[in-house]
Amino acid sequence: MRITSLIQVIEKIAPPAMMESWDKSGVQTASARSEINHLAVMLEPSPANIAQAISLGADFLLAHHPLTLQPRLPDRLDDYHAALSLLFKADLPLYSAHTPLDCNPNGPARWLARKFDLRGTEILEKTGRIALSDLKGEQDYGLGFAGDLPEPLPYDEFCGRLALYAETSSWRGIGTKPALVSRLACCPGSGSDLADLAQTRGAEVFISGDVRYHTALSFKLHVIDLGHFQLEEIMMRECAAALARELPALRTSFIPGRDPFTFERI
Repeated sequence: MRITSLIQVIEKIAPPAMMESWDKSGVQTASARSEINHLAVMLEPSPANIAQAISLGADFLLAHHPLTLQPRLPDRLDDYHAALSLLFKADLPLYSAHTPLDCNPNGPARWLARKFDLRGTEILEKTGRIALSDLKGEQDYGLGFAGDLPEPLPYDEFCGRLALYAETSSWRGIGTKPALVSRLACCPGSGSDLADLAQTRGAEVFISGDVRYHTALSFKLHVIDLGHFQLEEIMMRECAAALARELPALRTSFIPGRDPFTFERI
């Protein structure tokens, strides 16, 4: 498959026009390759993940996070230098689908909405409007989502389902737990600044990651800090599955990442 054709498919799932102004999505490292046979998808373009993709024989890498949000010279021996070294030695193209993937209301970022079968799902923070292909009109896009559960769930039952869907039973809860959960809001990754919008949209629970102490003090609804890694790791696994369905002739591998945080009990 030609690289240009693969990028066109990726950009249907993560349209570049949806990229936030501060983001650095798109081609991260160019390559002399024109044809590819094996796509590797990962959350983080870390040296360990890149090395694993190389060991599997991948010849195109798709990561969620860019190599860096602040382009700089590889002037010190750190992970940025190591990642570039691996990519250049293997002549590997790396593409980042960051905020374009986050903002697509029809994309993998809404995996939790599909797991809970949310109804009437809407965007939490609209960041733009894009013309659709084939003269089908326009569509809003943005960060996060809110929607109604098919039926209200007692909080403990809701948490049981969340643990199943998110494949973890460890998270931080902030604020008073609701007796029932009928409306859920979520922003994968780091989106705690959308908690007020979640409350305005009527959610009893808001799920995100990277909640800071002083931010948590101001929450007026129950917030679950599920973790940046867990929310986006599953999102990228969903992305890999979507690409595999779209491109059955192309070998697609998902490279599992590692959460840098651990929960310790003494």
